[in-house]
Amino acid sequence: MSAYSPGAGAAVGKPGNNRATVPGRSDHVVVVGAGLSGLAAALHLRGSGREVTLLEKSSHPGGRVGFYAGSHDGDTFRIDSGATVLTMPDLIDEALAAVGATRRSTTPQLHIRRLDPAYHARFADGTAINVHSDPDQMEEEVRRTCGPDEASRYRDLRAWLQSVFETEFDRFIASNFDSPLDLVNSPAALREISQLVAMGGFGRLGRQVSKRLKDARLQRIFTFQALYAGMPPAKALGVYGAIAHMDTSLGVYFPEGGMHSITSAMADAFVHAGGRIHYNADVTALESSGPRITAARCTDGQRFTADAFVLTADLPIVDGLLSSTPARPARRRTRWSPSAFIMHGTVPKSTASLWPAQGHHIIDFGGEWDRTFQELTGRKGRGHLMTDPSLLITRPSLTDTGMLLGDPDEPSELLSVLAPCPNLDSAPLDWERVTPAYQEELLITLEERGYKGISGSDGSGFTVSHVDSPATWQAQGMAAGTPFSAAHNFPQTGPFRRRNLVKGVQNAVLAGCGTTPGVGVPTCLISGKLAASRITG
Repeated sequence: MSAYSPGAGAAVGKPGNNRATVPGRSDHVVVVGAGLSGLAAALHLRGSGREVTLLEKSSHPGGRVGFYAGSHDGDTFRIDSGATVLTMPDLIDEALAAVGATRRSTTPQLHIRRLDPAYHARFADGTAINVHSDPDQMEEEVRRTCGPDEASRYRDLRAWLQSVFETEFDRFIASNFDSPLDLVNSPAALREISQLVAMGGFGRLGRQVSKRLKDARLQRIFTFQALYAGMPPAKALGVYGAIAHMDTSLGVYFPEGGMHSITSAMADAFVHAGGRIHYNADVTALESSGPRITAARCTDGQRFTADAFVLTADLPIVDGLLSSTPARPARRRTRWSPSAFIMHGTVPKSTASLWPAQGHHIIDFGGEWDRTFQELTGRKGRGHLMTDPSLLITRPSLTDTGMLLGDPDEPSELLSVLAPCPNLDSAPLDWERVTPAYQEELLITLEERGYKGISGSDGSGFTVSHVDSPATWQAQGMAAGTPFSAAHNFPQTGPFRRRNLVKGVQNAVLAGCGTTPGVGVPTCLISGKLAASRITG
């Protein structure tokens, strides 16, 4: 029995945000997909008193924050299969609070700790900079590595990033839009647009950062986040400095046990609040009557009827489901973000402890920065694998020693290496053929950069147990083989991004990284809340 009573949760939406909502009854809602956005939507809907059924095609929650299972020396392990960087964990608390839950009330409890440093950045010239969220620590690190003048300029950049974030967050990230006209019909929105224009938010992010910082290494640290939005820093809008602010000022966090523990905790809170989850429920069709969807049908023949539906799958899958309804297709051709090649596995701690970089998140920058982005974002077959790769290396057991494996005297640790790569539109590579050679090439590159022993094949190196490539993402239904969905160029940003209401269908709402507000852990959580508010009002 749960002590939770419907209606006891947090309020959804903001006062005065009078946007279009799903008309008619909405007492029972089916949410398709138990990733971050689906779970957030389900929690907010359940908190409003709705009956909610969550359908997930996998055997566990997670989506892009899921896991792969493996074994090492008799130990079983789970390694994060998707996002490894967590910012703004208060959004998780907000979703849990919608049903009266907290991190401590879930089973198991959700323990989240702040990482310091957030990143350890290494550069081709052999230097390294730790990225601290605390302003005093970071100023001292900049002074130590780049000099006193650059330390002063760092404070100026930090203030600018904060101003961009605070000006745009409530109005442009955490709000629903009915159309771009919302921007000109609201005096408050016009004021904030004027402020963003004045501070350079609609200029280029790379230029705004280089105006404030002169050291090329620091410029990379505060602009590489543009890749999350699918854009080179030289072309990304200044408003995407908000991502750099989340990443470098608001703090980077890690949940005990791995990122997938977040979705496990959210699913537990949802069930204990009276929600229903059906796993291995792969929705392959929607039934409709007139302009309303009436049921979701799964591959095993099960039908789930409801008054309203929240669809969180990737856009190609959603559009396939909607094709049998009166939904009107999106007219604009979508530009997709670059993709990622990721190696997951284990490495002996004795090997990894000798590496020059000892950090939970290591960004190992190649020297050819501008060329790298040209290679990753080339259009229509003009993309290339990075010739001088910049890599994200994740070593979670440096934070959570409970994730060490094997013999306690000679343990191994979990390791993931992510190499950004072009999507399949940009570079239609045969990844089944390319993967073995590219994996070897990346390990040799890391060996040459000082990660001694990582390429060892006698059990002393990186034992790769799972590899993801654009072919992996494509097989999962992700357009152009990218897990980062639609890029955030101007025609796909803010009110111009794919709306979360569906033209031609009255009771369907979208959530997830393909719709508003966009790609990332915080934005997917917000997306679920925005979808719920389209139903609750």
